[in-house]
Amino acid sequence: MEPSAAAPPRSTPIRAVVLTNGDVDYVAGLLTLRERQPFAIYAATQVLAVLEANSIFNVLDPAIVPRRVLPPEGELKICDANGRKTGVTIESFAVPGKVALYLEDSALPEADFSSDKGDTIGVRITSDNGGGSVFYIPGWARIDAVLRSRLDGAACLLFDGTVYTDDEMIAAGVGEKTGARMGHLAMSGETGSIARLAGAEIGRRIFVHINNTNPVLDENSSEHAVVRASGWEVADDGMEIEL
Repeated sequence: MEPSAAAPPRSTPIRAVVLTNGDVDYVAGLLTLRERQPFAIYAATQVLAVLEANSIFNVLDPAIVPRRVLPPEGELKICDANGRKTGVTIESFAVPGKVALYLEDSALPEADFSSDKGDTIGVRITSDNGGGSVFYIPGWARIDAVLRSRLDGAACLLFDGTVYTDDEMIAAGVGEKTGARMGHLAMSGETGSIARLAGAEIGRRIFVHINNTNPVLDENSSEHAVVRASGWEVADDGMEIEL
């Protein structure tokens, strides 16, 4: 993101960052942000503990980049580093997922390290300017009636699209874990996200957090055609959503 024309050339327009998980692909982006620029970090207690335990994240000096607790359940007005409201409200909720890969205990190879206590969260995003609500859920292990009820009436859903089939990474020869073992629900199948969310009252449905083994990334694939025919979109770099 570029600074505004009236701002210093090395400034950033980012005022706050909300982390939904402690996995590397969720937190590593913090290290690419501009040093000595004020913004706020919001995350669950477990994720903030990960940042605290690794001194490399002190490149974002907590005196300049405050770290704030995002509750596992409830609404919170998102403010910048100085406490000024951004006009965005986040409703966070714990989702079934797992602990970050690097936090797994290698002495327990048979454990699945699943968690629904806030290691992974989903968020509902609303603006003070009105418009519909957007749900961002890039990791989810199973869909139940509680989630369907929560999503009813959403203008837009950005949902976990890591794998198309549960054994995708094994079949591709690039891993030994199923999607379920990694805390990600497959798109396809009777218990997959497409089937489980069919009929839910949701405006736009967009798959995000897509693994590079997922065939839906090929717009000419049969899998991509199935996803589109089911009313879903596949996110792409630079996609903008206006409500």
